[in-house]
Amino acid sequence: MRAVPDTLDVSVVANIDARLARLAEEEGVVIPWAIESGSRAWGFPSPDSDYDGRFLYLRSTADYLRLTPLRDVIETPLDAIYDVNGWDVRKALSLLVGGNATVVEWLRSPIVYTGDAAFRDGMLRLAADALDRERVLDHYLHIGVRHRDGLDGRLKRFFYALRPAAVLGWLHAHPAESVAPMDLPTLLAESEPPAGVAEAATELIAQKAVTRELGAGEPPAVLRRYVDDELQRAAERPARPRSDRVAAQAAADAFFLELNGLA
Repeated sequence: MRAVPDTLDVSVVANIDARLARLAEEEGVVIPWAIESGSRAWGFPSPDSDYDGRFLYLRSTADYLRLTPLRDVIETPLDAIYDVNGWDVRKALSLLVGGNATVVEWLRSPIVYTGDAAFRDGMLRLAADALDRERVLDHYLHIGVRHRDGLDGRLKRFFYALRPAAVLGWLHAHPAESVAPMDLPTLLAESEPPAGVAEAATELIAQKAVTRELGAGEPPAVLRRYVDDELQRAAERPARPRSDRVAAQAAADAFFLELNGLA
């Protein structure tokens, strides 16, 4: 499957495709999932945003049986346009079981360079069954607090606190779910933010989309209150038991063996 909007630079996309093909051949891996992450996929790009290509890859069974494990990350040269790197599926599954929601974001990205739908759906089913909701809440709370407390006066940076807060708001509105959408507009549309939040976010996104540098300034008060309130609510939520991590690990192990034809 492939989902690349025409708003992306055609030549850049072609170069990313070429990088992925070259990596698969040189590293001897299969890439079942390659997407765009970062501000373009989160729904608030700037005209000069770089391209954050991310991918998941599988090695051969023989490579996984080596006495000396191979690296579980593949990186390509970083520059002003390209930031393309990927994780071994084995690493992604371990992080998923630990409550790291980054891999889920990759699976929910609206921009797909290349993808096996069956692989994605299997990963999402595993996430829905095995991902610990409380750890996901902690994950986004940590990110949100770090970015909010690290604001440097640039409006552009405020988005990196706003989106985690919106994820927390979405999870609050969907108490039985642990797998949230990736992009900010969808998060707000599918939750219940206070009056004026969605409108203010839409206006700020539109401004960022046409401005290379938003400059210094305070974010809209309604958005700042929203971020503070969502972070505070998540921090003060009642303690709940964590899910059975042993069972989640067993489910992830079974899925990994199935991917390698060993189940």
